[in-house]
Amino acid sequence: MARLKVTQTKSAIGGKQNQRDTLRTLGLKRIGDTVVKEDRPEIRGMVQTVIHLVAVEEVE
Repeated sequence: MARLKVTQTKSAIGGKQNQRDTLRTLGLKRIGDTVVKEDRPEIRGMVQTVIHLVAVEEVE
């Protein structure tokens, strides 16, 4: 199964509470943090919520 590499590129300061919560749920705490998650619909939905704050790429 494919995996997604999610990197926080922008700050959540000034963002909506649900966006800050989504970043924390993904495991991102600060700019430059990177996590690798399974490519599932739940993760895709979370990434879509904060797409303007993160960079996403597929990895094997």
